[in-house]
Amino acid sequence: MKHEGSIAPPPSRSASEVFGDRLPIAIAYAELLATTGIEHGLIGPRETPKLWDRHIVNCAVMESLLPHRSKVIDIGSGAGLPGLVLAIARPDLQVTLIEPLQRRTNWLEVAVKELGLSHVRVWRGRAEEFAGRVQVPYVTARAVARLDKLYGWAAPLLPEGGKLIALKGQSAGEELVECSARLTRMGGLNANVISVGGGLVDPPSRIIEVTRGVVQSKGKKSGRPRRDH
Repeated sequence: MKHEGSIAPPPSRSASEVFGDRLPIAIAYAELLATTGIEHGLIGPRETPKLWDRHIVNCAVMESLLPHRSKVIDIGSGAGLPGLVLAIARPDLQVTLIEPLQRRTNWLEVAVKELGLSHVRVWRGRAEEFAGRVQVPYVTARAVARLDKLYGWAAPLLPEGGKLIALKGQSAGEELVECSARLTRMGGLNANVISVGGGLVDPPSRIIEVTRGVVQSKGKKSGRPRRDH
């Protein structure tokens, strides 16, 4: 994955603020995206000038929603957005990247090794294939699927009280309204839109957060959390 010279744009001021002393790792990641990431079809070549604010910082600001030493599963990781970015920004997190396509998992595995991210695992498969095998307090995703479908994949990976944190676009509010009834039927609680990264990325990143409850036999919901797995 070595390339001569720098292809990625220099980091923005916001990147320096978000990553702090982890910025050199973020720069190395940006270089991978701009070279082999494009070669593997993970991002388009026209995205290179916008790597920092539109992709990397846009994802990194999500870290403010994750408590210290959280366990996180990122589904449909693709180029590692947002899971790999969160792992770069937060070495205290335990991050598992789930991606169904072999060529993408191959790229992620090499990237994780080159960036020295020992707290990251890469699993090949679809999210639903891991239902009943693992649960973590947080599941993240970016541009994977419509909210109701995404929650359906995420819910089996979450204990009661666990949260789906989905990075969405500026139409997040409309999507939430459209999916609200179905989320409720599926046991999704307290779904809301959160803006993060104000002053760091313009526009701020729009997150839909949904807490996993359970659907009771009479159709009532319970949000009572249980011990993390």
